[in-house]
Amino acid sequence: MLPKLVPVTDIKRKATEIIEALQQAQEPLLITEHGREAAILMDVATYRMQERKIALLEGIINGQRALAEGRTLSHEDVMARTRKWD
Repeated sequence: MLPKLVPVTDIKRKATEIIEALQQAQEPLLITEHGREAAILMDVATYRMQERKIALLEGIINGQRALAEGRTLSHEDVMARTRKWD
């Protein structure tokens, strides 16, 4: 789904209303300047959720890389390491 386009002049003139609508809709806005894409504006909850998703995906990629490189542990080794956390 494409973000709603909002000219930067609207942000300047109607910032409070746009932020309120943004928080309710929880969908990012694409801010344009001189008819060109300039920035994305999103509510904090959506931003934080995206950050968590990115961190999870990076963890999966790192795990896949470790597996491909043979950097793995046996079940016994994992259990021994996690016992130290008790």
